[in-house]
Amino acid sequence: MARKIAVMTGTRADFGLLRNLLAEIEGHPGLELQLIATGSHLSKTHGETITEVLEAGFTPAALVTIWTESSEALQVAIDTGESIAKFANTLDELAPDLVVVLGDRLEAFAMAAASTVLGIPVAHIHGGELTEGAMDDALRHSITKLSYLHFATTDEHAARIAQLGEDPKRIYNFGAPVLD
Repeated sequence: MARKIAVMTGTRADFGLLRNLLAEIEGHPGLELQLIATGSHLSKTHGETITEVLEAGFTPAALVTIWTESSEALQVAIDTGESIAKFANTLDELAPDLVVVLGDRLEAFAMAAASTVLGIPVAHIHGGELTEGAMDDALRHSITKLSYLHFATTDEHAARIAQLGEDPKRIYNFGAPVLD
């Protein structure tokens, strides 16, 4: 029986970084890719970039609309809370063995939170990095704490993940996934 790997993509930027990984999972006989497209991929305002995902040959297992068109802080906070519920329902339906999230965006945080509560291990890519002066650090480090596996891009980032108290046996420095 194939292990089901759910990978969330929310933007054109993270899709570009995840594309090689998606192809590897999809091509592996022991794995089943469950691509979850969300965020700006499904936003008319942001160009409905889901077309790029489809044109690349990937068929999402789920499309999850999570954002309203408002960028007001209160509405974004409400959208984030509601996205946790939407992701929980999606994960319950798909029943993946592992969820992969990348980076430090609100949708990655919401997916990691939903996965953790449901008892689904999270693999986090690009943890341990720093973005000073933005909420990105708080989100990224929160995602790190919610994750079981950590895929850092440098030794420095891997060390930072370990400083957060994560088990060094579950921290891997594989470099940036966009690089072969």
